[in-house]
Amino acid sequence: MAAEQFIDFVNSSPSPYHAVATSIKMLEKEGFVRLREDESWGNLKTDQQKYYVTRNGTSLIAFALPEARDELSDFQIIGAHTDSPCFRVKPISNSGKVGYLQVGVETYGGGLWYTWFDRDLTVAGRVVLQGIDPNSKDAITTKLVHLSKPILRIPSLAIHLNRDANSKFSPNTESQTAPIIATEIKANFGKLSSQNEGEKKKHHPVLVNVLAEELQCDADCIVDFDLYVADSQPSRIVGALNEFVSSPRLDNQASCFAALEALEALVTAEERKEMTNRGTSCRIVCMFDHEEIGSRSAQGAFSTFLNDIIGRIHAGIAKTSELKAILAASFIISSDMAHAIHPNYTSKHEENHRPALHNGVVIKTNQNQRYATSGYSGFILREIARQSSIPIQEFVVPNDLPCGSTIGPIIAAETGIRTVDVGMPQLAMHSCREICGADDFDHAINLFKHFFLHFRKIDDEIRDQFH
Repeated sequence: MAAEQFIDFVNSSPSPYHAVATSIKMLEKEGFVRLREDESWGNLKTDQQKYYVTRNGTSLIAFALPEARDELSDFQIIGAHTDSPCFRVKPISNSGKVGYLQVGVETYGGGLWYTWFDRDLTVAGRVVLQGIDPNSKDAITTKLVHLSKPILRIPSLAIHLNRDANSKFSPNTESQTAPIIATEIKANFGKLSSQNEGEKKKHHPVLVNVLAEELQCDADCIVDFDLYVADSQPSRIVGALNEFVSSPRLDNQASCFAALEALEALVTAEERKEMTNRGTSCRIVCMFDHEEIGSRSAQGAFSTFLNDIIGRIHAGIAKTSELKAILAASFIISSDMAHAIHPNYTSKHEENHRPALHNGVVIKTNQNQRYATSGYSGFILREIARQSSIPIQEFVVPNDLPCGSTIGPIIAAETGIRTVDVGMPQLAMHSCREICGADDFDHAINLFKHFFLHFRKIDDEIRDQFH
């Protein structure tokens, strides 16, 4: 079952850095070759057809070139994002009060912050090291780190001291969410210290030392880091009938996983000659960082990343069609999780648009373009699903509630490519711990595979009717 494979994926991906690293392992296992943005791409003219590119280690684009690469006709793109709401460690995190050592953190995105209380938390991210190479003490290197054991905790205030907790609990995210890492008495007894005075002032030696222990290096070699606070409890299948996936970061690593699985399955089938015609379409999966905070960064959906890669692919292989014509024939699925109907809050859904777990991918529509779905792009995906007997659901936000957004409208505007917004249904979106239906992973992968397989044919048949 695809859900079990996703559990391995998300458990290996406690940060966007790890999500990209896990994706790279999947891609390289299937023969994808790494390209660098700062190098020439002349090798696109070789027989190799599968590539991937990263930016900042937190965004990734993978693509499979068509067999008839000189006749490139269109790009078929699935977009998702690698980031999720969480706490992130501040540049100077050394803090504490009344005998407790605490780690200063900053909120990232729009999380349900109360769900982070009373959980066993840890940290993960990228660490900058200097001096670990005995032959070059000034050399800089980076390593990913994930502490599997819980080291942080944000305790609730006892109800005896906060009688309104069950009716008014609204923590101050600056003064009431700093997690505890240790007590002063234990830290002083262990004489945890660092010779690196700069890091000693910025971060408590307790944190620096546990990172050094995990990385098997001296604490003094750690010169900087970019750390995310993460739930230490692994993702798992739950429910009396084993039908739910309980997990952190469903939004939106579930979409990243499903898109990669679909691309890999399609390319593998083509290479094994299970499919006779690879056609003239270039298939792309793009995974952006920073969606949860607006996408405006060098590696977000507002960046040049996707347009840069599309342009370089076209310049490297196409000999006949101009790029603008190819973009006009292209299509994007923006995949981000969707709100399933909640049995305890049914009034929060519009009466005729109530997605349910296990019932398939949701097409998301908003006439104010908070989602990029149009009459045409929605019809295309519905037709692909209909012809392939894949279940599809519909969602709109009620008029009296604000509507969130996705990378869909952004990449549609930046590229000019027709776009549809979809997502797997889930509950508890932006909680520290979310839940979705196990069956919907198979539905999503199936839909994405059939999009790659059938879009070109269906679009050719009806596109003239929509110009």
